[in-house]
Amino acid sequence: MTTPADWIEHRRGDGELLGWMRPDGEGFVVIDLLGRPLTDALDWLSAEETLEETGIGYLADLYELRLDDGTWLRVRITEVSSTAVRVKKDDFGAIDAPAIEHVVPFPITGQLRPLTGERAFILDA
Repeated sequence: MTTPADWIEHRRGDGELLGWMRPDGEGFVVIDLLGRPLTDALDWLSAEETLEETGIGYLADLYELRLDDGTWLRVRITEVSSTAVRVKKDDFGAIDAPAIEHVVPFPITGQLRPLTGERAFILDA
């Protein structure tokens, strides 16, 4: 999928895409770069402010990917586009580790989720 035609891009001052605003009635729903809705309908200014405050730092966070066999793999996002999200197995910065990559369709679904809580401290889950 690509972004729907009615989604409005929002870029910060340097041109970096921060996400989109999806029209919803009289307001706009904020959508992040992973295609996740972040808010209910807001006015234009509030939607822009939300995207500015959210930024893109969450792309550097740890995530987990549900593999075909149902197990979860600790991953990091390496590339985001309006058609797919590329992730790689978290190798903890090891320069000699093989790069194990996966592609997740955009917008992400429950197959890719932020790694939180105790799972974030398990080294090989």
